[in-house]
Order: sequence, then C-alpha cells, then structure tokens
Amino acid sequence: MPEPSYLARHETGVLQERISQALDLLSECRLCPRRCGVDRTRGETGFCATGRYAKMASFGQHFGEEAPLVGWNGSGTIFFSSCNLLCTFCQNYDISHLGSGKEVFPSDLASAMVSLSRSGVHNINFVTPSHVVPQILEALPGAIEQGLRIPLVFNTGAYDLVPTLHLLEGIFDLYMPDCKFWDESYAEKFCSAPDYCDVAREALKEMHRQVGDLTIGDDGIAIRGLLVRHLVMPGGIAGTEQVMEFLARELSKGTYVNVMDQYRPCYRAHDDPLLDRRITREEYLEAVESAREAGLSRFDGHTSVRIRMF
Repeated sequence: MPEPSYLARHETGVLQERISQALDLLSECRLCPRRCGVDRTRGETGFCATGRYAKMASFGQHFGEEAPLVGWNGSGTIFFSSCNLLCTFCQNYDISHLGSGKEVFPSDLASAMVSLSRSGVHNINFVTPSHVVPQILEALPGAIEQGLRIPLVFNTGAYDLVPTLHLLEGIFDLYMPDCKFWDESYAEKFCSAPDYCDVAREALKEMHRQVGDLTIGDDGIAIRGLLVRHLVMPGGIAGTEQVMEFLARELSKGTYVNVMDQYRPCYRAHDDPLLDRRITREEYLEAVESAREAGLSRFDGHTSVRIRMF
C-alpha cells in the first residue's frame, strides 16, 4: 500500500498552509455554497449550526460501507453533527437535523483518527465533512505525529465548492460523493438547495480531476480515486438516468458506482406523497440498467448482491 498523499504535504509545509487558508474562510464563512457569511471563529453559526469547532456524533469501525473501503477490518468512520444540505428525508436526521454529538477540539479529532487507525481499519472516513473542512485539516498534523498512515475518505453529499475542494488536493486520496438529484426543483424542494445540481456536477468533476478513477490494490482495498454513490428514489425523482449519463460522459466510463436501494421514508418524508414509500424492485432494476446503458460497468459489490436479492 503506497503512503497516503497527506504525508508529503505535511513534510513540505503545504498542509500547514492549507490549514491557514481554510481557517481564514471561517471568519465570513464561505466554505460551502450556502456562503452564510457568519464569523464562525467567534462562535457564530449559519445553516450548518456549527461554530469554530466541529461537533462529532460518533466514530468507530464500520462494515456497511462500500466493499473496497471495508475490506476485512472495516472503514474508520467519523460522523460529524449537522450538515450543509439537511435533506427532509435524511436517514441520519438525529445527527444532521437534531445535532446529536459534542464539540471537539483538534486534539480530540486527532485522537479519534489515531484510535481508529490502531484498531486496524483501512481508512479514515469523514462522514458529512463539507462544513468542517478547516477543522479536519487542523486536526491532521497531530494525528500524523501520532502515527496516522492510512488514506482519508471525503464522504460527502457533493454540495461542495470547488475552491474548498482545492484545499484538499493532495491530502485526500479518496472521494466518495453522494450524487443526489439531477432536477433542481427536487433539490430545492427536499434540500433547500436549488443550485445543488450545478454545484454537485462541478464538484464531482473536480474530485475526479484530483484523484481519477478508483484504484484498488491486489488485496481488494481502495488506494486512491473516486467512488460515487447514488440513492435511487421513488418515482425516479433522483434523475438516475441523467446522473449515470453524466458520470459516464463527463467523468469516465471507469467510474466506480454504488447504485443504492436502501431508501426508506425517514424524518419528514412521510409528509410528502413523493417520498412516503420505498422503491420497487422494478425501479431499482431500471436504475441499474440505466447505469449499464450509459456505459458504466464498475459497480460496488453491494449493488450486485441487491440485484440477486431482487
């Protein structure tokens, strides 16, 4: 397994420069497309309800992630509280909407990374990290000094600004965006983000530019690259066909994709007839077929299992 990219950036001082640049963005917060403009350095909060320090909901070995991340010892997930999307159907609404978790200092976050690494996980997987990029970077040197040597995963809803992603270049080896919607009307209705579709497309292109198609080692573990998640929604409202065509046409036909079937009505989904049901067998199979017709062929192992189960 090659050394993770962040080690070289730490040794040359680039990581420290990126930390300073990222922290500067907090004073009139413009980390994400919300551009709330609040001074988070003074504890002010905007859409993400997060001030100077990140809030961590939990961390641990996780075996429900994509196969190349999980391997035999799991992915080391760190779940952050709140979110910059706040989808009305969120399955982790207790963390995202209700703010479950506690504020952590850089040393606490570094300790969580190191603890996970010592447990044998294959990577450190930051879940919902878009609003806490400076805090993650700030904690990384302390973790490196304590022996962190495994890749980092940026596990995001894809509502990310390209300039913020530039700060992560050469530090994150693995990007795992969830490409949620193609139609801006649904993005506005369910995420209050009418610009989501344009933002996500540019974000995915930037992630792919940085790390390329997913590279997997002989042991089956992800080394570097892009993994894309797409949650199939009832009635096709996620725009699966268009999403898959975009991935194949604008990124690469070698894009590694997890076509997910686990949508279930959560949080406020029961209040909307468009969301108040699970997807059908036919909807899922049509989604996978649309990916194949677009020219994609690298599907997560979970996708194959679901097809057989359906």
